[in-house]
Amino acid sequence: MTAVTILIPALNEEKALPVTLENLSTLDPKPEQILLIDGGSEDGTCELGRQAGLEVLVSPTTGRGAQINFGVSKAKGPVICVLHADSRLPVDAVSEIRKTMADINVALASFTPRIAGPIGTRWGTTFHNYIKTWYAPLLMRPWLFVKGVRLLFGDHAMFFRREQYLEVGGCDEDIMIMEEADLCIKLARYGKIKMIPRWIWTSDRRIAAWGPIKANWVYFKVGIMWAFGARERLSKHYPDVR
Repeated sequence: MTAVTILIPALNEEKALPVTLENLSTLDPKPEQILLIDGGSEDGTCELGRQAGLEVLVSPTTGRGAQINFGVSKAKGPVICVLHADSRLPVDAVSEIRKTMADINVALASFTPRIAGPIGTRWGTTFHNYIKTWYAPLLMRPWLFVKGVRLLFGDHAMFFRREQYLEVGGCDEDIMIMEEADLCIKLARYGKIKMIPRWIWTSDRRIAAWGPIKANWVYFKVGIMWAFGARERLSKHYPDVR
């Protein structure tokens, strides 16, 4: 049986984290390890993680890519799932991860994000999130699209083999967002990039803060900027929402 580590990079996620922690407590079967990698939170994020029984570590460098790299270096499982602090996995997520990664032809995979909040599912953004996994590589990396590579993103709860992640050098720590798209391209050398047909529920907090039109425009804009190499400037166009 393949051991699975769930890795949560977090920064000031005191508001969102309780729902995610409650979800993690319902997983059946349980993962072998759950790591919360904090980026220097000034709220109760770390304490909430400890109270829930998670292994809480503070990354020496802030930034999601840096925190993921640090977490992977501390992970015990050969398969790692990176979970956002505002997302909820299906109850049988660990079984689905094991089953998917049992296929040696799959290098990286994810769940299918369903953007939702107090008012229900944001179906427009959910649909956009789904189709951009196809049109993003078609527009930005067509030679990968021909090979069947999809570009996946952080709210998908991506999972991969630790050994291969380390071999490609992990996430680029200079990129504050879109580091997952880079990782898809790196890991494509080992096999398929796929999204399995199981929901992961992700907070709609950006849509609630910005409105659906602005939110989808921002998602599209930063993707285009990433494709044309403006990677260090992306975070200026994608402000935090907590």
